[in-house]
Amino acid sequence: MTAAPREFDDARAAQRVVAALSEAFSAKVVGQEHLRQSLLVGLLAGGHVLLESVPGLAKTTAARVLAESIDGQFRRIQCTPDLLPSDIIGTQVYDATAHTGASFVTQLGPVHANVVLLDEINRSSAKTQSAMLEAMEERQTTIAGTVYPVPEPFLVIATQNPVDQEGTYALSEAQTDRFLIKEIVTYPSPEDEVEVLIRRDTGLYDRGHRTEPVASLDDIRAVQRATRGVHLSRELMLYASRLVAVTRDADRHLPSHVARFIEYGASPRATIALCTAARALALLSGRNHVVPGDIADLAHRVLQHRLILGFEAASAGVTPGRVVDAALNAVRVP
Repeated sequence: MTAAPREFDDARAAQRVVAALSEAFSAKVVGQEHLRQSLLVGLLAGGHVLLESVPGLAKTTAARVLAESIDGQFRRIQCTPDLLPSDIIGTQVYDATAHTGASFVTQLGPVHANVVLLDEINRSSAKTQSAMLEAMEERQTTIAGTVYPVPEPFLVIATQNPVDQEGTYALSEAQTDRFLIKEIVTYPSPEDEVEVLIRRDTGLYDRGHRTEPVASLDDIRAVQRATRGVHLSRELMLYASRLVAVTRDADRHLPSHVARFIEYGASPRATIALCTAARALALLSGRNHVVPGDIADLAHRVLQHRLILGFEAASAGVTPGRVVDAALNAVRVP
């Protein structure tokens, strides 16, 4: 008999779980508040997160701490040009020692975990990148014609280095669109860097120093259901939709010195992502309803990787972030 899914009596119970996760994260990762917020939004909303930064800014530590704090399985995949799809999703191997006789057995790949870190995803080939699409979008993999669901909750955190582009493969639009949000991780302040040194001296980052779980996988599934129940008014849905719509009809709504560089605006998936992420951010902020600031705070993280600009945009100083700024200025806040 299948046990009934856990439910919280009220939103405050879900918020207590979220507060415990935030505290566990901050105990290991110094500063990086936007990174903490983006990862938790991805977890609560059931989406995936793309991180862009130079090496050494605690991305792997952050992903591992998040997985340990929910008592989930964590897998890190180092992407390289020779990485095969089977290295990620799994394959069949011949087992000559099986008790029932020699046969092929399925070995599931590292993507079958609760938190999966794809380190330097843009170093893997397009074929390997596409192998992740089914897992990220359909929550399943197919090995030798058999479908294997991934565990729930399921969070993919992919990283890419914006500096070293030699031997890399740019993510396709279809791939980047599968990420709920994109977070650009910045350098810590000198004060935060000193705090990292102090914590290292205390042995906090020693190998084997595991983060104690503060929530169970059942808790997280219940929080995800609570997130879907956060109130989002029709007016705010329309606000999110208009923000996305002006990127498609830029000539009419945005300044000409910005609009002329936009080749393709964001799709309806961006509107869905903006509303879904806003519900998660509201719960993170201790509310059971979305406010306009939630949508505005997430606009850059949801839209910037979904906009396609012309090749002359960089030389003119027009970035996706600048387009999002123009969209925020063009749409009236309800």
